[in-house]
Amino acid sequence: MSSDAAPHVVEDFFGVVRLLSDGSVVRGDESVLMPAGPFPDAPGVQWKDVAYDAARGLKVRVYRSSSARGKLPVLVYFHGGGYCIGGYDKPMFHSCCQRFAAELPAVVLSVQYRLAPEHRLPAAIDDGVTFFSWLRRQAAAGAQGTEPWLQESADFAQTFVSGVSAGANLAHHVVVQIASGKLAVHPARIAGYVLLSAFFGSAERTATETESADNVSLTAVFDQIWRLVLPAGATRDHPLANPFARDSPGLEPLPLPPALVVVPGLDTLRDHMRRYAARLEEMGKAVELAEFAGERHGFSVRGWSQANEELVRILKRFVNQGATRN
Repeated sequence: MSSDAAPHVVEDFFGVVRLLSDGSVVRGDESVLMPAGPFPDAPGVQWKDVAYDAARGLKVRVYRSSSARGKLPVLVYFHGGGYCIGGYDKPMFHSCCQRFAAELPAVVLSVQYRLAPEHRLPAAIDDGVTFFSWLRRQAAAGAQGTEPWLQESADFAQTFVSGVSAGANLAHHVVVQIASGKLAVHPARIAGYVLLSAFFGSAERTATETESADNVSLTAVFDQIWRLVLPAGATRDHPLANPFARDSPGLEPLPLPPALVVVPGLDTLRDHMRRYAARLEEMGKAVELAEFAGERHGFSVRGWSQANEELVRILKRFVNQGATRN
């Protein structure tokens, strides 16, 4: 009889993601955590999938309003799911991107990226970098292999980077690489970035992470997610989790574009989001904080609501202001 023990489960994320002791991953039904809907479609929005990294089979879903004329701002969107579940084509994100495309209006680019724990961070960040390298080629006039919808409708000089939850975390890291000069995007131009329910963490607990039994329970869930997605053995003070950790890139010298930080008032992670906005303001960066009382983490992708209507109004104003700053 073999002395080798059979692989056993070391992390079980609600039965949706099971990490085994041999490093293998067993996935279950995501609808337990990400309901399939129904989520409404926005009328008059065209969409299609385009490969941006054929080698890895990664795609971007392109949305545009069929009624809009002329060149439109570009909104790059990274989906949520804690870096370990979700997808650019899931109904909740698909519906949200349709709404943004119709109501801003904008060309919305919803980006697929690799998930952990099969592909631990920084894999998703690397995919974001690869995507912007692809976008830079799209923005180059006359480049071969460009996507016709983008050539027809995209104003690359008004490109905004956005994301929800883990996607907001990803948006932050990509923007930092662009602002530091590590990632070239010219002739595209980043006119601003939008963090919706940003997924940040730290080894030190914030007040909102421990203020109630429900928040303590959710904090434990977020801790498990970080264990699944960060490099093995990393703490929540890893730079990919905590933008202000000791080893995180310094933001003060960077020419960051204007930021819009959207904070749900009942979000367990809201102190992290508020701290992010406050630190940017202390550095003299252009930052707007938009709080939504009574809303929870990820409210922007949970269907039509009065709060989401207000969010679209704020986002539309932010994007329009970006046009005047050019």
